[in-house]
Amino acid sequence: MPQRTIPSLYLASTSVYRQQLLAKLTPRFTMIKPEVDETPLPNETATELVSRLAIAKAQAVAGNLSEGLVIGSDQVALFNNHIIGKPHTSANAYQQLSDFSGQSVTFLTGLALVNAQTRHIQVITDPFTVHFRQLSAAEITAYIEKEQPLDCAGSFKSEGLGISLFSKLSGDDPNSLVGLPLIRLNQLLLNEGVNLLLG
Repeated sequence: MPQRTIPSLYLASTSVYRQQLLAKLTPRFTMIKPEVDETPLPNETATELVSRLAIAKAQAVAGNLSEGLVIGSDQVALFNNHIIGKPHTSANAYQQLSDFSGQSVTFLTGLALVNAQTRHIQVITDPFTVHFRQLSAAEITAYIEKEQPLDCAGSFKSEGLGISLFSKLSGDDPNSLVGLPLIRLNQLLLNEGVNLLLG
């Protein structure tokens, strides 16, 4: 039985982290930066926000293509049901991590797959929760100095030294925490008739 040709895959992102994750599934994809306004809409929930932006990113790239599958993704971090952003400064990072000490933060990732030829859209949201251990002031300060997580929502890099801040991780796919839930993505590709194992 001849193998089915895998359609061109596009990642609507310039994130190095998402690029590295997608490369686990396949080396054959093209990264394209989507031009999307990421401003939340009034009264928009976190789930609505990440779903809308994941679709918007994928559609922004798919709109310029005649074929192929486009992957869009967006993520927010939630603490006490409030979206938390990137700290940008060491002082803000210290405050965030102090607040998280002994608490939990949930990352909600929106994932969309758009068929550029048929315009068919699939979208899911995938939650992943990190549970912080009790952190001392010295530990927080040392972590920020060592890893400088100022451009990361929640002030930590789970793929690096940030893992030392946690007591437990809860979720279906640890890749979701970094920004691209590969288990769910693989299912969306299978729904489109694409089996990366057989391609």
